[in-house]
Amino acid sequence: MVNPFDLKTALLAKHAQHVVLIHFPIALFITAVGFDLFAQWTKRRGLADAAYYNLLVAAISTVPALVTGVLAWQFQLEGQKLKGILLLHLVLASVSTLMIWLVWWVHFRARQRTVYLPAYRLALEVLAIGIVALTGHLGGFLSGVNLPG
Repeated sequence: MVNPFDLKTALLAKHAQHVVLIHFPIALFITAVGFDLFAQWTKRRGLADAAYYNLLVAAISTVPALVTGVLAWQFQLEGQKLKGILLLHLVLASVSTLMIWLVWWVHFRARQRTVYLPAYRLALEVLAIGIVALTGHLGGFLSGVNLPG
């Protein structure tokens, strides 16, 4: 039996880093959208700031999540050609990353110009949450979490 407190096993597992790291951009992005919606509703600047900084950290944390996902593919499958759910997961992960960065950029540009955030950002945020959720759902199948039984 493997010791759950063995750091070498935890840190050097071929796929463990991606499985752990992916939760950060997902949670930060969904939280940021929640803050943004609540800031829009209440007109509170503090909530808008919280949304912006959550978006910033979410965008930055997509980079190691994406890198470790590609490394997991290389280590576990030895670089085999992608197909099926794994290919769709990689494509959607790339789109999710771009969407998170795009939402952050919309907020960044509005803050730089000291103008109001555009109304279309809300639709963009909801679309991005849908893509992120679908990507995570497919990742659950790949990791065995969403398997029947």
